[in-house]
Amino acid sequence: MISYLKIGLLMATLTGLLVAIGGYFGGTSWAIGAFALAAVMNVASLWFSDRAVLAMYGARKVGPEEAPELYAMVDELRRKAGMPMPVVAIAPQAQPNAFATGRSPKHAVVCATAGLLRMMNKAELRAILGHELAHVKHRDMLVSTVAATLAGAIVLLARMAFFMGHGRDRGPLGAVGALLLVVLAPLAAMLIQLAVTRTGEFRADRAGAELTGQPEDLARALRKLERGAEELPMDVSPAAAHLCIVNPLRGDLVSGIAGLFRTHPPTEERVKRLERLAREGSVRAARW
Repeated sequence: MISYLKIGLLMATLTGLLVAIGGYFGGTSWAIGAFALAAVMNVASLWFSDRAVLAMYGARKVGPEEAPELYAMVDELRRKAGMPMPVVAIAPQAQPNAFATGRSPKHAVVCATAGLLRMMNKAELRAILGHELAHVKHRDMLVSTVAATLAGAIVLLARMAFFMGHGRDRGPLGAVGALLLVVLAPLAAMLIQLAVTRTGEFRADRAGAELTGQPEDLARALRKLERGAEELPMDVSPAAAHLCIVNPLRGDLVSGIAGLFRTHPPTEERVKRLERLAREGSVRAARW
């Protein structure tokens, strides 16, 4: 229930922002058009996100014959979690990473990169897969996909409206107000999107540790993933970067104000939380 409320609130907030931009720049007709655009993009993101994301990564679906160890590990963990079997996929990138996508647990994909399969031992790979299945369980990949889709629509609409000349005389600040809206509205959408992503990563870390019962394995894996991402940056669309377990792009190791724009929480903070769980022995499989 919480997942559905979270999705609904996110979609309503970003859709409202999209409609507000349309109304400001073009009045009722633009507001209606913006709402229609949001509706279409929401439906598209719900139904086609898995195919779109797999295409962005160049990933291919695999079965038990092609990747027996990976497939068996996902199958074992999803049974333990009481979940349907997701589609299993492998992406060709050398960087070690993984992601989950899809609109629901019944229509989910768990994908590992070729680099991940080479670099991780069995315990670390199992920990990472537990993290991704936690995303599936809580529909985090759906929330992230919807957030990314609507945030992108807001940026596009604001830029189009401003450069087409709409809204120059609207509001007490005229063109200045329009320019501020062009800058601030996409910024607000982006911050909402990133906040959702970062919160989801912390929750998936804990839930994944509860599923495997070994938080220290995930902590160790995260450190290796961070090093791998620094040494082997991935050539992938930024629109899909937030789905990975660690940011696959360069430039995520920032601090201060720039830290607001991280797609992921700091890896060191995630590791500290997992190590604390291990010391306290407070992982409880019953939460699944």
